[in-house]
Amino acid sequence: MTVRILRAADRATVPWKNGGGTVREIAAGPEGAGTDAFDWRVSLADVTADGPFSAFPGVDRVLTVVEGAGMDLVVGGEHHIVDEPLWPHGFSGDLPTEGFLLGGPVVNLNVMYRRARLRAETAVICGTVRLLPPKGGVVLAVSLDDGTELEGGHDVRLDRYDAVLATGECPGVLRTMGRAVLVTLSGV
Repeated sequence: MTVRILRAADRATVPWKNGGGTVREIAAGPEGAGTDAFDWRVSLADVTADGPFSAFPGVDRVLTVVEGAGMDLVVGGEHHIVDEPLWPHGFSGDLPTEGFLLGGPVVNLNVMYRRARLRAETAVICGTVRLLPPKGGVVLAVSLDDGTELEGGHDVRLDRYDAVLATGECPGVLRTMGRAVLVTLSGV
């Protein structure tokens, strides 16, 4: 079992692949992989203006608005109003995508994974959940509020946007004081 605590304060802010905004990478596999070499990547994107999203051929994406009013996400010419906070919305990175802000800046939690290699499940949770990494996969929990706790051998407090990444056996129970995003990645 491997458990890593990933603190929000340790993340660098970098430009998007297309330069249209900024992103803070939470975790990626393989670790340190660039924007064209990852198998999976989870990040927080700060969107302050309307504009195109970066293209990621062969990649499926899940966008969850964690701050702000939401977006009109235009994927392959089709409008998707993503205005319900904390509601994961999947789309293909192959299609041209543009985002139009509905009421000011937003912060999106993005999950991206190469569909030929992996599958990802993204859920917003409230309360208590046992972190169960799939065989050969990983589980990542990102706290959306202060006061989330990991209990069971690795007793740790997580504040807003801190995360825990686990492989192998169950590292314990996650207890939220608010909400967290749970991402489970497994092979195809």
